[in-house]
Formats: sequence, C-alpha cells, structure tokens
Amino acid sequence: MARRWNYMRYLSTLLLTAMVVVPAATLHAQDEGVATVLVQVNQVSVLDNSGYVKPLSVGDHLRQHETVITGPDGYARFQLSDGSIFEVYSNSKVVFRETPGLTDLLDLFIGRVKVFIEHSKGPNPKDVKTPTAVISVRGTVFDVAVQDADGTTFVTLDDGVVDVRNLTAPGPSVLLKPGDSILIEPNKPLMPLQINQHAAMRFVLKAAEQAVAQVLFGGRGGLGVGSVGVGPQGDKGHPGGSTGTGSGGPSAPAPSH
Repeated sequence: MARRWNYMRYLSTLLLTAMVVVPAATLHAQDEGVATVLVQVNQVSVLDNSGYVKPLSVGDHLRQHETVITGPDGYARFQLSDGSIFEVYSNSKVVFRETPGLTDLLDLFIGRVKVFIEHSKGPNPKDVKTPTAVISVRGTVFDVAVQDADGTTFVTLDDGVVDVRNLTAPGPSVLLKPGDSILIEPNKPLMPLQINQHAAMRFVLKAAEQAVAQVLFGGRGGLGVGSVGVGPQGDKGHPGGSTGTGSGGPSAPAPSH
C-alpha cells in the first residue's frame, strides 16, 4: 500500500509541472483517419510522416501512420472522428493506424494506452496491436501495456468484451470479460487459466489513473483521465459514465456535443 501511494505522489509531482486541458466537447476530429489532441501534459511529441519529431499541443491533429512519443512525465488524450478516445501514458511509443474501412487503430511498441470505443451507433470493431498480441474489440473500454523490449503485454478490460491473441505462439485466442486481465508473453500460447493470474498489475494501472485524475481535475473526474467518467458517451464504462469496475472513483457529467 505504501508503494502505491508513493507512486501516486510521484505522478502528481510530475504532472503538476505542466498541464494543458480543454473540454472534450469543444474539440472533435473532423476527418476520418485523424485524431485530435484533447489533453496534453508535459512531454508529448509526434514523429510525423516526413520523419520530423515535433511537440504535440491541444488542438493538433494526429494523422495516419504518425507516431506518438511521450516522456517520463508525458500524457495525452486523443479523440477520433467517431467519438472514440484513446489515452497515451508516460514512456510510450504508439503508432496511429486508423484507416477508413479497416479495423486497425493503434500499434503499441512500449508503454501504455487506454482505449474507449464509441459504439452508440452500432458495432465499431477496432484492433490494437503490440509486438506479441492483437486485441480485437467490439465497443469497450480497455488498457494495453507493453512492459519491455520483448513485447510482454498486459491487457485489462473495464467494460465490454475483447478477444486477445498471441502473435508469437500458436493456439486459440482468449476472450476477456469485464474485470478480466491477462499477460501475453513471447512464444507462450494463451490459455484461459492465465486470466487474472496477474491481478496486481491491474491494481497498479488503476492507481496510476487515479493519480493523474487527482492532478488534472482535483478528483472530480472532469475530462475523465481516471478509471471512471471520461468524455461524451455516457455509457457504462465509457466517457461520462461509470465503469462498473469497483475502482471507487467519481463519475463526471457527460459534456454536450
């Protein structure tokens, strides 16, 4: 418990040094294949398609095949044209892959992302890939964290259903339900018995979310960087609603479109 609170205080100190936040309702990506920066904290950069690295700021657009890179104190929140949202946490490298007509969304090479898929208008299949795994979703809220250079991947689900497959080992995929988590290791086939064997990792991710939320919004949820209440949809587990994960945070009011 002491380690948890020390970690949360550490995140708070880092995030207080620089913070830019705008209401989600005021910024929407207008084009398919584009993500708009809604929140930017500290060091967040993009490697664009010309090969240049430049800082990202609120209101900037992230385009197909561009790479987001965050520093040790960096955090950013992006919104897609369909209302879906993804968050990129510190020390991460992730490629934005959304392409109209395809399910590709993100390629995460290291670090952590949290994804909120908008599905109020029907199924909205998206795929997040890591060096070892592909996570296929049909309208849900989930975390993906790549822990090392080998691509060891931890997936945890807040709401909905995700299908997880190991790209480096033969065998069937594993279906996760709300509250489930699984660790995907290189060259080790997935089995249902592996679900929830590393529940402590889920606790660490939730603690980090709460630390960020406390700094950005004084614990009120606001734009909802925490484990509850983020953004426009108002569905269970979606921005503006409660996750049903038992994490105990406050939900935020859903902003109007």
